[in-house]
Amino acid sequence: MAAAAHAPTASEYIVHHLTHLNSSGGAQKNIIDFAIVNWDTVFYSVLTAVLSGWLMYRAARLITAGVPNRFVGAIESVVEFVHEQARAIVKGDLSYVAPLALVSFVWIFLMNAIDLIPVDLFPRIAELFGIHYLRAVPTADLNGTLSLAMVVLGSSIYYGIKTKGAGGFTHELFTAPFGSHFLLWPINLLMQIIEYLAKTVSLGMRLFGNMYAGELVFMLIALLGATVTWWGAGLHFLTGLAWAIFHILIITLQAFIFMMLALVYVGQAFEHH
Repeated sequence: MAAAAHAPTASEYIVHHLTHLNSSGGAQKNIIDFAIVNWDTVFYSVLTAVLSGWLMYRAARLITAGVPNRFVGAIESVVEFVHEQARAIVKGDLSYVAPLALVSFVWIFLMNAIDLIPVDLFPRIAELFGIHYLRAVPTADLNGTLSLAMVVLGSSIYYGIKTKGAGGFTHELFTAPFGSHFLLWPINLLMQIIEYLAKTVSLGMRLFGNMYAGELVFMLIALLGATVTWWGAGLHFLTGLAWAIFHILIITLQAFIFMMLALVYVGQAFEHH
């Protein structure tokens, strides 16, 4: 935190912790601005992506090395579970869809799990290197979650064209859901555009909203630790422990929901109307 003559107030503490390390010098909070890059979101997204890839690679190497251990068994269980969900939802080629779902679940889970690390730890470490603003949870940044949702949107459009052909995909844009009469073409196209936009925005906003709220709760709990009393320290520990345990369910559930919705949206690309 930037040097100050007095300890920050509760509002100053929260505002500071909600400010990204970005190309604007930390002036922006949590908005969408294509001229600004949130470097902390990019860094932790890439870091967890590399960790996700390493976990999958490590599990694959251990399978060929001999008798599987608990780590391999856990990874295999996740892979089999995701593949079963993909096969049940998507009536088409799973060679890309199933890996997309697996990556979505593992990567988002790891990004969400950063929220379980003490909220002041990474910012304090960053201060040692002269970095005064840092947010460590990429999924608590709307820019990050909408980027993930746009990948799902692109995959949906790609498979729609691949399955039905460019002509069939375009024909469906103008003839579904109300019919093929030429007077209905503008309405059908508008409805299709709204549907694609609604899916993308809701997919990104749902993940962002839950993780942003969870991050705020951890900040409020951290403020209890600033109360130099035995009851303040006790509440800080007990509430922090309780919320962290409950938050394990939230971060897992949010990764699962995003994965399932991604499967549903991409799976719809294989359906003919």
